[in-house]
Amino acid sequence: MPTALLTDHERTAVQAYLRLLHTVRASLDAPPGSHRPPVVPPSVLAEAEQALERAGLTGNEEEFFRLLRGWCPEP
Repeated sequence: MPTALLTDHERTAVQAYLRLLHTVRASLDAPPGSHRPPVVPPSVLAEAEQALERAGLTGNEEEFFRLLRGWCPEP
């Protein structure tokens, strides 16, 4: 499967989304019984939102996830 060729802004948006995804996963993987709510730093959310906006993908999730699948295809 060929990979998608992304613009710099699209690549930045995909990378910011992946950082956000990893941050959320890490926050949800708290040890059992810790009773701490998952925390995602506002800066991580803001980075993803800004990157999507610069790439022209705000409100266009279908296009964004198409790019994501092309750049990081599932095995």
